[in-house]
Amino acid sequence: MATAARPAEDAASADPPSAPVRPTGPVAVGLALAVLATVVWSGSFVTSRALGDSVPPVQHAFWRWVVALAVVAPFGARRAWRQRALIRRHLGFVVLASLLGVTVYNTLVNQAGVTTPAANMGMIMAASPVLMALYERAGGVRLGARRVAGLVIACAGVLLLVGGDGASFSAGDLWMIAAACCFGSYSALLRRRPEGLDGVGFLFTTFLLGTVLLLPAQVISLAVQGGFHPTPGTVWPILYVGVASSAVAFFAWNKAISLIGPSRAGVVYYLQPVCVALLSWVLLAEPTGWAQAGCMALILGGVVLGAGARR
Repeated sequence: MATAARPAEDAASADPPSAPVRPTGPVAVGLALAVLATVVWSGSFVTSRALGDSVPPVQHAFWRWVVALAVVAPFGARRAWRQRALIRRHLGFVVLASLLGVTVYNTLVNQAGVTTPAANMGMIMAASPVLMALYERAGGVRLGARRVAGLVIACAGVLLLVGGDGASFSAGDLWMIAAACCFGSYSALLRRRPEGLDGVGFLFTTFLLGTVLLLPAQVISLAVQGGFHPTPGTVWPILYVGVASSAVAFFAWNKAISLIGPSRAGVVYYLQPVCVALLSWVLLAEPTGWAQAGCMALILGGVVLGAGARR
């Protein structure tokens, strides 16, 4: 096999140094998965806002992860069982990932959705890529001038979008800032996932542990706030966040991190405020002006620049 591959390697080395570098293979797949997760998660912010008055935040999170666990179990339970020795060996890492990515993050998002508009939630979450990049840089990874430039341009677009929209911060926005920090820490942590730990098995394990860690808060919420009434308006959104925003999006994001790293995936994550704004325009008929469109173009330009090869 090594001999057969050598001509391809020689041909690659013969390319002129000035040839442009394009994301191919694993990088292209990683970028596509990061975009998929970002688009799907954008819908979950709208869902959190929509359920803010009808489903208590903790119960929203708990049933979301119960649904996600049921979806992932047929694919991940057996794999997790086969790797139980490896999971036990790295139990601290797995518990921390479960706490940050499952138990705490989405509960904070749901709590923010009680008082914070979906557009604000998406824009505040755009702060998390900065934290991802800082974590990766602290770990000794050189980000490169192109990626840093893309990060700065996209961040500037988000700041202009927030300022131009006249957004005013509320108490719920503080919950969202905490959620952004939590998600950025979770994404950076994924880079240290133990070698050999199966992706689907890891996902099932974090969903299971995260749901168990959330159970005490669920019991308290039921005792203090009472349960919610299951109607199509509450059940369908929970099914969406359980299946699409949890099982599908988390698998896509975790795989993207393993392929392209948190800083490059974080640049793609800047698409989220754009997606949330478009969803608000389509689903809620919220107006979008030329200033917002210009900021979105700036964000998209930064994403395209920063998601390319490191230079």
